[in-house]
Amino acid sequence: MKNKYTAVIKQDSGWWIGWIEEIPGVNSQGKTKSELKKNLRSALSEALTFNREDALKAAEANYEEAYILA
Repeated sequence: MKNKYTAVIKQDSGWWIGWIEEIPGVNSQGKTKSELKKNLRSALSEALTFNREDALKAAEANYEEAYILA
């Protein structure tokens, strides 16, 4: 199952800009709404990959993973 995230988007000066509510720092822009959504998916994927790698590196060894529901 894929997680769902909320994109806040708006058009400004001919560009579409957007942010992912749940993940600070994940934002992007595009010339069309479709391009913006594609760019946001890419930025979100990169951020999640980086955060996961960072967490695993910090844990070093002997860790477990647990799913947390909000």
